[in-house]
Amino acid sequence: MAGDVGELREKLFQAVVEGDEAAAEEYTRRLVERGLGPREIVSEVLVPAMRRVGELYEKGEYFIPELVMSAEAFRRSMEVLRPLIRGQGESPARWVAVFGTVRGDIHELGKNLAAAVFEAEGFHVVDLGVDVPPEKFAEAVEKYNARVVGMSALMTTTMLEQRNVIEELKKRGLRDKVIVIAGGAPVTEEWVREIGADVWGRDAFEAVKIVKRMLGEG
Repeated sequence: MAGDVGELREKLFQAVVEGDEAAAEEYTRRLVERGLGPREIVSEVLVPAMRRVGELYEKGEYFIPELVMSAEAFRRSMEVLRPLIRGQGESPARWVAVFGTVRGDIHELGKNLAAAVFEAEGFHVVDLGVDVPPEKFAEAVEKYNARVVGMSALMTTTMLEQRNVIEELKKRGLRDKVIVIAGGAPVTEEWVREIGADVWGRDAFEAVKIVKRMLGEG
């Protein structure tokens, strides 16, 4: 049985690294059936798998399409595990991160990848979706007591909305309570400084390391 579980863990690891959604779901279910706890699956298999994906990206062996496929495989596995984690009353994630694509923009691949990476690193992620107005970001921060806000913009015309999100957070007295990440293809480190965000989300793996350090975990 132990060997069987070990083999399934390796297969799940590979399924996430290779971006095989169906296999990720299947092996997750089989590990649960064999008694492996959902938190163990996350911490001992899924998190290392996503970190491996990050290493491959940094080496130039993986590119955006591979990252997106791996993120989707991770999310598919988490769909199986989330109800079990909640049902067992296991300890909640320490921090809440709110992610969304800003108003006027409907691109979500980068946002989805970031959400998967942050969830893999122990955050409870609230995904607001796409075309999200500043008010909705702020309302989510208030509702979930979020510590992190990630806002994505894939067009130069919608980048301006990132500034509007920060202004809305300031207006409600929330700005100093959150770490703000600005990401997206046209977003630069200079732009992040100009609008008063905290983290340049060049890629999700780097961003999560910086955020965890800021939260005293790195």
